[in-house]
Amino acid sequence: MSTLFDAIRDGDEDGAVQALRNGADPEEREDEETALYRAAVGDEAGIVRVLLAAGADPGRGSGEDGDDLPLCGAAVGGHTEVVRALLAAGAGADQEEAYGFTALSWALRLGHADTARVLLEYGADPDRRGPDGILPLVAAARRGSTGCVRALLDHGAAAREAGLREARRWIGVDMAAELRRGLVAGNEGGQTYEAVIRRVKEDGGVTVVVELLRENGAPGRGDDRGTGHAAIATLLEAALGLRTSHEELAARALRCGDPELDDWTTAVTELAGRADEETFVAAAAWCAYRDPLRRALGARVLGSLPGFAPSAVPVLRRLAAEVTLSAREPVLSVVWALGECAEPAAVPELLAAAGHPDAAVRRAVAGALAGIVPAGHTEALGVLLALSRDGDARVRDWATLALAELPDDTPLVREGLAERLGDSDPETAAEAARGLAIRQDPRAVDALASVLADGEAESAARETALAALEYVRDPRVRTRLEWTFPRSA
Repeated sequence: MSTLFDAIRDGDEDGAVQALRNGADPEEREDEETALYRAAVGDEAGIVRVLLAAGADPGRGSGEDGDDLPLCGAAVGGHTEVVRALLAAGAGADQEEAYGFTALSWALRLGHADTARVLLEYGADPDRRGPDGILPLVAAARRGSTGCVRALLDHGAAAREAGLREARRWIGVDMAAELRRGLVAGNEGGQTYEAVIRRVKEDGGVTVVVELLRENGAPGRGDDRGTGHAAIATLLEAALGLRTSHEELAARALRCGDPELDDWTTAVTELAGRADEETFVAAAAWCAYRDPLRRALGARVLGSLPGFAPSAVPVLRRLAAEVTLSAREPVLSVVWALGECAEPAAVPELLAAAGHPDAAVRRAVAGALAGIVPAGHTEALGVLLALSRDGDARVRDWATLALAELPDDTPLVREGLAERLGDSDPETAAEAARGLAIRQDPRAVDALASVLADGEAESAARETALAALEYVRDPRVRTRLEWTFPRSA
C-alpha cells in the first residue's frame, strides 16, 4: 500500500514529504483517486502544498473518468485554505467538473462564504450560471447565506432584482418543515422515516439541518439550509437603492430575535446608515415599548446613529433605569449603546449593570467604561478592579483596558494593573503592561518584553504590547523591545 496515501489518511505532512523523497509520484493514484484530490477533500492544506510543490497538477481530474477536480472537492467541504493553495498554484477558478459544476457553484449552494470569497478574489465569475442555470446571486439568496451574498455583491454580481425576489420568498418560511417536505417527496419506496431536526448557529446565522432516519435508526436522506433571507433582502434592497420602511426592518430583526445574528445586525446597520431624524424618532419610540426585544432593537439603533449621541443618551439612560437587570436583553443592548455614545454622564447606569450574571453584559460594561470615567471616581475604580478579577477572560481583558485608560495615576490603580501582569489570558496581561507603561511604571518594561517574547507572532496581545511602546521614553529600551520577537517564531 502506498506510503503517500497512508500519510494523507493520517494527516501526516512529514510522512508525505518523506514518501515523496523516497520516490513517490506526486500524481500517484489509489482506487482511481489522485493523491492531490484525496488530500484536498480531506482538508489537508499542508499536504496539498507539499504535493503542489512536488509537481502535482492542481487542475488534473480525479476519479475513473477524471471528472472530479481537487478545487471542487475542496469547495464542497468548505476547505478554504486548500482552495487558496490550489488557486495560488494555478488551478482555474472557473474550471468545470462533471455536469458543469464549478468550485464557486458548489460553495454557494452549500453556503461556504469564506471559500466563495477566495474563489471570487482569484477571478471566479460572479455571474456564471450554475449547472441548473441559476445565477450565483440567486443561488446564494436561496441558500440563505448572507456571507455568500456579501461576497458576490463585493465583486459586482448582477441579477440583484432576481436575488431580492428569491430572498423575500423565503422570509418567514418554516425552513425545517420545508426541507422535510422536500426530503419526504423524494423518498423512494414509501419507507417510513423519522425526521431529526437540528439548528446550528454559524457564520452569523442559523443553519437548519433535517435528516431522515430509517425505521432501524440508520441515517437516510438529509438536507440543510441557511436562514439569513431577511438579512439578504435588506442587503439587496440597499444595493438597489430601495428604502425599506422602519417597521419592516424592525420586523425582520425581531423575527430573528437574536442581536448577534445577521438578520438583526443587518437591519440595525441599514437603519443607522440613514442617520436622520425620522430614524431617531422611530428608535426612541421602540425604547418605550414593553417588549424587551423591541426595546433592545431601539437601543442598538440609537447607539449606532452617527451624530445623535446627545439626544440618544437621555433616552438610553431612562431605559437603563427601567429595565430588569436580571434579564440579558435589553440590558446588554442598552449598555452597548451607552458605550457607543461614550458619555460620562451615563457612568452611574453602567455601574448599576456591572454585577449582571451574564458575562456578555459585564464585558459590555467594562468596554463601555473605557475612556469615559472621570478622574477620582472611586466607585467606578472599585467596579473596574472587581471586573479585572472576573472569572471570564474577556471581562478581565476589557476591565483591564478600562483601568489602563483611567486618568488617575494612584497606587491603587497601579497595583490593580500589576496584579494582572501574570494573568492567564495574554491580552489581559498585555493591557496591564500597557497601563503601567502609560504611567511610566518601571514594571512595564519586563512585562512588555515577556508578552513580546512569549506570545504568538500574530496576536492581539502582541499588537497591544507594540502599541504600548510609544510610552517607553528610553530610546534604547524601546528599540530593544521593538526587536523582541516570539521565541517560537
